[in-house]
Amino acid sequence: MKAISVSTFGGPDVLKLQDLADPRRPEAGEVLIRVKAAGVNPYDTYMRAGTYGAKNPTLPYIPGSDAAGIVEAVGGGVDLKPGDRVYTTGTITGAYAELTLCNRAQVHRLPAGVTYAQGASVYVPYATAYRALFQLSRAKPGETILVHGASGGVGLAAIQFASAAGMRVIGTAGSDAGLQAVTREGAQAAVNHKSADYQKQILDLTHGSGVDVILEMLANVNLSHDLKMLANRGRVVVIGSRGSVEITPREIMLREASVLGVYLWGVPDDEAAEIHAAIQAGLNAGTLRPVIAAEIPLASAPDAHRKVMEPGAHGKIVLVS
Repeated sequence: MKAISVSTFGGPDVLKLQDLADPRRPEAGEVLIRVKAAGVNPYDTYMRAGTYGAKNPTLPYIPGSDAAGIVEAVGGGVDLKPGDRVYTTGTITGAYAELTLCNRAQVHRLPAGVTYAQGASVYVPYATAYRALFQLSRAKPGETILVHGASGGVGLAAIQFASAAGMRVIGTAGSDAGLQAVTREGAQAAVNHKSADYQKQILDLTHGSGVDVILEMLANVNLSHDLKMLANRGRVVVIGSRGSVEITPREIMLREASVLGVYLWGVPDDEAAEIHAAIQAGLNAGTLRPVIAAEIPLASAPDAHRKVMEPGAHGKIVLVS
C-alpha cells in the first residue's frame, strides 16, 4: 500500500510517501479500513517534530488518527461488514495510508449525508470542542462563549456545538474569509483579532460584563488578555499553546475564574463514550457539519503539514487517497 512514513523527527519534509506492506489481517475485535480521506491536525505536526512529549511515537511510524473510508475486512465478533462507510477516532497503524487497522471501538458508522472528507474531519476537532465546552467548562444555554481562532477545525466545531445548545457565540478570526465562516456556522458575532481594539469590541458586545467561557487556541499569545475579558466565575479552556505566557493571577482572583486545559488522550472511557454519542447524534441530525478548507493528495502531506500551521484557516485540511 501507499503510505506516509516518518523515520526521523523533523520538519515537514520527513513525511515520505512509500510503498509499505499492507497491515496484517484483522484479528478478533479489529477492523481493516480502506482509507478515502485522513484528517490533518496540528498535533500531527508536533508528533512529527518529536515535540509532543509522552505521546511521541516510536520510529518509524505512519501519522494520523482521523480517517474515513470503507470497511475492507473484519475480525471475529465485529458488528460491521465489508463495504460499510465508517470514520475513525484513532487507529492501530496510522491514518495517512491507503489501509489502516483499527480496534472496533475506534470505528464509527459514517452517516449517509456525510462525505469521506468530512468524516476524516470529525474526531480530534469535534471531540476537543465537546470536551472543552461541556465536560470541562460546563458551559450552559444562555451563556456567552468566546471562541478564539474560531475559523479553524476545532473553532468551527465549537461554534456548531454551542449554537445548537443555545449559547451566544462570539468568534474571532484573522481574515475576511475566516470571519464569514464564523458567522456562517452560527456565531452571533465575529471579531478580527488582528484589530488593535479587538478586546474592547468583545467587551462591548457583552455590555461590559465579559464572557462566560473562552476557548483558547493560542494561549501563549492570548491568555493574559483573555483573563481581562472574563465575566465573574468565567472559565478559560486552553486548547492550544506554542510557548510560555506571563499572566497576572489577580485577574483570576478578582473574578473567581478558572483556567482549564484539554488533553484529549487522557479522557476516561465513560466520558469518551459520551463524546462519541454526542458527535454521532449531531452528525445524524445535521447540527454538526465539518467544514473542509482543502483536500490535498496523500503524496503532498508535507504541504498539508505546512498549511495546517499557517494562520487564517477556515476549515479542516484532509489528505485524500
